[in-house]
Amino acid sequence: MKNLKIPVIALILAGGRVDELSVLTFFRPKAAVPFGGLYRVIDFPVSNLMYSGIFMVGVLSQYRPYSLMNHLDYGLPWDMTGRRRGLYILPPFKGREASDWYKGTADAVYQNLEFIRRWTPEVVLILSGDHIYHMDYRPFLEFHRENRADLTIAFTPVAKEEAARFGQGVIEEKSFLGGPLKDYREKVSPPVSSYASLTIYAFRPEVLEEVLMTHVKEEAYEFGRDIIPRMIGSYRLFGFIFRGYWGYTRTLEEYWQSHMDLLGPNPRIDLKKWHICTNLAHRGIRDRKPTVFAQGARICDSLFYNGSYIAGEVVRSVLSPGVKVEEGAMVKDSILLYDTVVKRGAKLERTITDTEVIVGEGAKIGGEEGLTVIGRCTEIPPGISLAGGVTVYPHLKKEAFDSEYYPSGAIIS
Repeated sequence: MKNLKIPVIALILAGGRVDELSVLTFFRPKAAVPFGGLYRVIDFPVSNLMYSGIFMVGVLSQYRPYSLMNHLDYGLPWDMTGRRRGLYILPPFKGREASDWYKGTADAVYQNLEFIRRWTPEVVLILSGDHIYHMDYRPFLEFHRENRADLTIAFTPVAKEEAARFGQGVIEEKSFLGGPLKDYREKVSPPVSSYASLTIYAFRPEVLEEVLMTHVKEEAYEFGRDIIPRMIGSYRLFGFIFRGYWGYTRTLEEYWQSHMDLLGPNPRIDLKKWHICTNLAHRGIRDRKPTVFAQGARICDSLFYNGSYIAGEVVRSVLSPGVKVEEGAMVKDSILLYDTVVKRGAKLERTITDTEVIVGEGAKIGGEEGLTVIGRCTEIPPGISLAGGVTVYPHLKKEAFDSEYYPSGAIIS
């Protein structure tokens, strides 16, 4: 069969979990973590691709892929089905010449070179699946083509003191959009630049295959750490500067802060303007009844969705569908995922609950010491007190709690 020619194909790196997100990634990859009440983190890059007219997508998935596969549903919610479009889950595999687990971002792409060859693209667009941002990739791709680049990387300006956490690009700024990439270092301190890599790469396919075939066999498994530094000076590399909002969400604090950026009179993340698309069939979102507000309910600067019941007070918080806040309960500066129940008189502050958590009557959870995070399907006993910065493991029953108070830093497992 003759290969179909697709101008741009995209590969989304969505295989991993990060320890910094604690219990939220015990059963799902980071890309599948719920965000903003209604969405998943991966909805952002997939929606960006849809609005950029890129409909041939491979998702490189490895760690606990079921929730991600279930949510993406072959790309149907993003209209990625058809003869010249599709969203494919690409897990690691064992074959005559292939290795088994993905050893890094570059190795993941290396193991799927056959997928790329099938479509004979002009450009291979490689994206991280776990960032919160709104970007039309077309100007980025046009910049790549105009400069006849072998590789173009998107960067965003960050505070100098934060730069050491990211890959850093030294860009010769020929224009507002960027210019030649003179140097690249992965997470070095002191930083060589305040431009942080967004893990958005546009490769010329021949160059991508050449560098992967050359370097992956030398155990160079990561693009940022291994491949890109070796390309400096030998290929045409360019840096594109993205100046919009970018939510990294690698840590619980960043995940929480990105949610707070959804709120306020002028939110930094404007979901109405971004038009993020999601799978409304996942977790039965579209079939839930409207939210019910009991008499006396008070809601201030918060997001909530269908299927919820609110009788208490909700302040500066984000509630997923099916959340229940009973009379006399208060939720402040918190993120409650699907079907969490906050019983009568309970108080939550700076708390993140995973799905189907039950917080008992009169419990006091969280505080200013740090973020408290509670794993899925856990039941918090009535009257208990958890300080800010406590971590509670999933699937715990009331009997697992042997104290009435847990200080900051405690881990309940």
